[in-house]
Amino acid sequence: MCCFIFLTTAASAQFTTVSGTIYDITARRPLEAVAVLSTSGRGTISDSAGRYSLTVKKNDSIWFSLIGKTTMKYAVDTISNLSGFDIMLHIKATQLPEVTVRNRYYRFDSIQNRNDYAKVFNFRKPSLQIINNPTYNTTPGVTAGLDINEIINMFRFKRNRQILALQRRLLQQEQDAYIDHRFKKLFVIKLTGLSGASLDSFMVAYRPDYEFLLTLNDLEFGYYIERCFDLYKQHKPSPFKGLYKKEEEIE
Repeated sequence: MCCFIFLTTAASAQFTTVSGTIYDITARRPLEAVAVLSTSGRGTISDSAGRYSLTVKKNDSIWFSLIGKTTMKYAVDTISNLSGFDIMLHIKATQLPEVTVRNRYYRFDSIQNRNDYAKVFNFRKPSLQIINNPTYNTTPGVTAGLDINEIINMFRFKRNRQILALQRRLLQQEQDAYIDHRFKKLFVIKLTGLSGASLDSFMVAYRPDYEFLLTLNDLEFGYYIERCFDLYKQHKPSPFKGLYKKEEEIE
């Protein structure tokens, strides 16, 4: 325990936390999802209010990047106000870059999204871990020790909460995209003949849950839509809506 406390204290002395708010060039509009990077490889993103917080080594430098706009590098040991290091990026929040429209393909979009947010999707709560040949080891014969970075990250509660919240949001977006990919109006029209407001209300009332949809192949999904259409004509709700959520509640 004494060794653990000593290593934690020694490691904490080498790190410091920089936090603040990121604004656009007007200094009035906060910017969300700005990448905050460091020379040691650590990084984070700003939240919906433009706030960020990043724990780095005291001899690190940090910089900020958004849609091709990157700031200079700031040496951490020269920052006077570490808890209020606000930054303005030379971009107006109301002037978004030009968007190129292309044909969408769910599988390619999903893979690209996973690549773009790989660190977020792969994030897990920090825990005590043993590593081989730790860099801080000075004792001859000792070839394993606790991962100092994991220990420090265990106490970065706000940062962990933010990343987990973003992870949940990205997973939900991915699941919604999968449902949209399979539960298409054109497919429903071919099986039911619905149109206009009737089609819109059917799409809302009988939209399948993600977990349930994963269990169906295309043939089974077609039968599901036909069954739902019979229920729709009888003004009855889908018996499959929220099925997996109810099972989770029972468990």
